[in-house]
Order: sequence, then C-alpha cells, then structure tokens
Amino acid sequence: MAGRRTGFLDGQILIAMPGMEDARFARSIVFLCAHSEEGAMGIILNQLAPKLSFADLLAQLDIVPKAAEAGTIGLTSTIRVHHGGPVETGRGFVLHSRDYFVEKATLPISDSVALTTTLEVLKAIADGRGPERVLLALGYAGWAPGQLEKEIHANGWLNCPADSALVFDRELETKYDRAMRKLGVDLAKLSSVAGHA
Repeated sequence: MAGRRTGFLDGQILIAMPGMEDARFARSIVFLCAHSEEGAMGIILNQLAPKLSFADLLAQLDIVPKAAEAGTIGLTSTIRVHHGGPVETGRGFVLHSRDYFVEKATLPISDSVALTTTLEVLKAIADGRGPERVLLALGYAGWAPGQLEKEIHANGWLNCPADSALVFDRELETKYDRAMRKLGVDLAKLSSVAGHA
C-alpha cells in the first residue's frame, strides 16, 4: 500500500502460534486494522459469534423489523456474524471491500479492505446498497502500546500479508492452515519455543 509506515503491521494478518497460551486466540487469525505506537486493533477472521444471525442482529438494532426478517434480501442470509475479539463484544465492526465508503465513518486500511463501524453500513447491506465483500464482527482484539510487539517477540504470533480470501471467504475451518501455508510453515515442524541469536 502506498504510504505504508515502516515497522507497523496494519493491513496484515496475525497468525496465532500453536502454543498460544490465551485460549481466546487459539488457532486464530486476526486482520490488523490499526497498529501504531499507541497500540493495535484487529478483527479475528475465523471465529463465529455463537447463535446470532445477521437477520437477528438487524432485528435487534431495529434496522429490519422482526416481522420483515423473512422478506429481507438474499444477501443478508449469507452474511454471518463473527466473534471479532474479546473487547467491546456488543459493538459491531464491518470489514469490507473498498467499493463502499462513508465520509468520516469509513477507515481505508489497505488497497482492498476498509472498516466501517456505523449503523449506516448495516442498513446499506440490508438494502442491497452495501459493499460487495463483507465480514461482520462483534468485538475486536486490542493491544496496549508495545503489547503486540512483546507478544510477537515472545513467539506468540506470526504475520503475513492479507489477501481477500483470508479476510472475506466463508471457509473458516481452513483459514488458519491456509495462512500458515502462505508463510510456508509446516505446523508439524513448528516449535512453540522462542529462540534469539
């Protein structure tokens, strides 16, 4: 991406190492939306929110009345609600393709991915005016200043460039292995012990 800041990983994917001690992130991959000296924020890409459909969420937010649920457009039935992380689990985050933009509400992250957190994007999706590709998540993963760097240094995470399939496709069960393969990592040979020369 043009203008990329050296040393920061926004727009990249974090891959939890097999020895990840925090069970909330076991075998997870996280799209980093922001990473700076002030900390980091990302969305877990391969965990679903339990027992919550997009139609249920639209009804809870009074975007689509419960009675009209069955009549919502077909796209809403294909969108799943993900568990984006343990922080602010009641707040919605929409990672989406760059074909949708709301002034002062959409954050472009890379050449192909943006983030919008307003109700407007949910309304647009429900009305068929939303972005072509969508990942809807409740909650996010957050790190205090320096925390992510320490976790990476302690062998907690690997990182790789993001691609649209890892971010948006529905094959959640294979995303972790695909991300590892993208790095050329053989899980059978991977050590969970950090080494420093």
